[in-house]
Amino acid sequence: MAAAIKLYIDENLSPKIAEQLRIRGIDAVSVHDLGLLGDSDQIHLERAIAEERALVTTDMDFLQMASSGIEHTGIVFGIQEDHSLGDWVKGLELICFVYTPEDMKNHVEYL
Repeated sequence: MAAAIKLYIDENLSPKIAEQLRIRGIDAVSVHDLGLLGDSDQIHLERAIAEERALVTTDMDFLQMASSGIEHTGIVFGIQEDHSLGDWVKGLELICFVYTPEDMKNHVEYL
């Protein structure tokens, strides 16, 4: 069974998370892997939307954008210091196999 959710991992998280998710069959890209470090939060969100990916971040600016009513394809938020790399991978893997893209539309999931 393929994961329903595709992920866009923000630059504030390790690219190893995307690498580990890909090993598990999840379509995950990292800003680091794409060479897009330094783009604005708005650009990252727009790219995630265009690629129909949920954005994974520790940046509270994305929560503010979501609460202001900006449409998005899903945001997964966590506090970096509270989670190990393994926690991120396991939590994101679960989200990708449990939720559908429709479930994630304009939804913020907290890790």
